[in-house]
Amino acid sequence: MLKIVHAADLHLDSAFSSLSAEQAAMLRREQRRILEDIAAQAERMSADLLLLSGDLFDSDRCFGETAEALCSAFEQTRAKIFISPGNHDWYSAHSPWARMQLPENVHVFTSPEIEKVELPELGCTVWGSAFMSDSAQPLLEDFHADGAGINIMVLHGDVDAPDSKYGYISREDITASGLDYLALGHVHKFSGVQRAGNTSYAYPGCAMGRGFDETGEKGILCGSVEKGGCDMKFVPLSGRRYEMLRVDISDADDVADAVRQAMPEDCGRDIYRVILCGEHEETPDTAALEGALGGLCCHLEVRDESRPKVELWAAVGENTLKGGFLRRMKALYDAAQTDDERRRVIKAGSYGLAALENREEG
Repeated sequence: MLKIVHAADLHLDSAFSSLSAEQAAMLRREQRRILEDIAAQAERMSADLLLLSGDLFDSDRCFGETAEALCSAFEQTRAKIFISPGNHDWYSAHSPWARMQLPENVHVFTSPEIEKVELPELGCTVWGSAFMSDSAQPLLEDFHADGAGINIMVLHGDVDAPDSKYGYISREDITASGLDYLALGHVHKFSGVQRAGNTSYAYPGCAMGRGFDETGEKGILCGSVEKGGCDMKFVPLSGRRYEMLRVDISDADDVADAVRQAMPEDCGRDIYRVILCGEHEETPDTAALEGALGGLCCHLEVRDESRPKVELWAAVGENTLKGGFLRRMKALYDAAQTDDERRRVIKAGSYGLAALENREEG
């Protein structure tokens, strides 16, 4: 049985372009500290292997302090470390992987062809390959592990996406692979531990969110792998989180107070996008709200998807031309699929009602 830590998609030195320069620099520093968290977790559990499934860097270059932090973290664990460069941090003669003086316990795969490293002292064989550019041909086709002991692979690729240019991997090829555990990277959301034939496989997701398409808790996988089975668990990391929160302001006398009441008590470290919804008398001033509420969390965005509150349907029950018009407009409103469609119906209804009543639409 092997003790394993599996991480992927750290995207070190990300731009964090939606944040201020100071906030972006702060999050890049925190990304580097996550490396220490991963190494510490490997040491706590006396891990045999630390598997890093690509996109450790956000591009094919990195800051000097990032390379230093990476090497320092690797030196803090006795685990053997295997890295499969991905489509962001692909391997080349000029990439950080070729230039860094990595500790002796680190092995970086440097070929697009699947290679193996035999570890007889651990009773296992580790397989892997590298992206050589920002794309790769389908992986695992016609592959079958013939290594001694437990067969592990660390790989950056795209399961169940036949048209992907990022190293497509089919479930049929996973089933035929003969692997005991396939440590994947590329998908930024934890996949759960999956099974294809006798092979277990998983994406741990990214180690820290970088935008509102990567919300919620992020982390790594830790546990054990044996011949034909595994017990790998998701372990959250301490990085700041991106979160989205919808706040209904229909009955709010004070929109700022409604947002303040809706925010979780422990939101101070995190980055939030608040989406205002419902109906309200006045269009909220999102810039003023961001200024007034910015201290609640690390960074706050406010988006308005609320609708103007109208008494448009007051005469919908009348047996008149106006009542008939409003019933038709109300049916369109109820059938609308989006807030934008509902706004257009309200606007059309308001103009039509003004024409029927021979008044100017304000």
